[in-house]
Amino acid sequence: MKRTKTIISLLLASLLLLTLAACGGNAPKEENTEKDHLARIRESGKLVIATEGNWSPWTYHDENDNLTGFDIEIGTLIAEGLGVEPDFQETDWSAILAGVDSGRFDIACNGVGYTEKRAEKYNFSTPYVYTQKVLVVRSDNDDIHSLEDLKGRTTANSPDSTYALLAEEYGATVTSVDTLDQTIELLLQGRIDATINAKGSIDDYLSQHPDAQIKVAVALEGDPVAYPVPLGEDSDSLMAEINKILEELRSSGKLQELSVKYFGEDLTNP
Repeated sequence: MKRTKTIISLLLASLLLLTLAACGGNAPKEENTEKDHLARIRESGKLVIATEGNWSPWTYHDENDNLTGFDIEIGTLIAEGLGVEPDFQETDWSAILAGVDSGRFDIACNGVGYTEKRAEKYNFSTPYVYTQKVLVVRSDNDDIHSLEDLKGRTTANSPDSTYALLAEEYGATVTSVDTLDQTIELLLQGRIDATINAKGSIDDYLSQHPDAQIKVAVALEGDPVAYPVPLGEDSDSLMAEINKILEELRSSGKLQELSVKYFGEDLTNP
């Protein structure tokens, strides 16, 4: 009987050891292998870039319907610098920053102006160009000469753009549009009184439509333009690499070359 009890005890002890081993009792703890944003991009082999594709000369389609523009070329160079392929995703302006915020896009290349309010939600690169803003009216408009004159007037811009917010700040009612062509059409039809936009975009429009009956009422102070990525430590290494690439493009003169190519002047300095 005693021998039987001993055998049973040994069997129970063996079962207990097997159970502990199966539950991982003697297994080493797994290391945390979670990858940050940059590592995930490199693992996927692509940089997902949000852009409108309809805002010349920043991002647009050429005569062969190829996506091109100032931001498209720089976005491609950033992807190359990271060692991955660029994956441009065309979308409306209203979805760009929200998509960056949610992680749908890795970065936005669309002439995004830096503001302190936006910096509360997004991690911005160092500025790569500085835009010049202009207040544009119809050629026969002699009533609007300043931002103060926008009070009680109507303008048109992409929703939540820095231009729309500025117009609202000065008392204008803003009509939401998707493209500059729509904006100018509303202006020429007399359905809006004015628009605030990037000088480079207006210059580009006039070069393609030299007979357009519009004029610049006043030139305004510009904004620093930078690339936003999701805010947080997860994207810190990605932003460090983007800033490194932008600095290399600036030092080599490539950034200035592209600015002159698309805007006709060097906008890389404040």
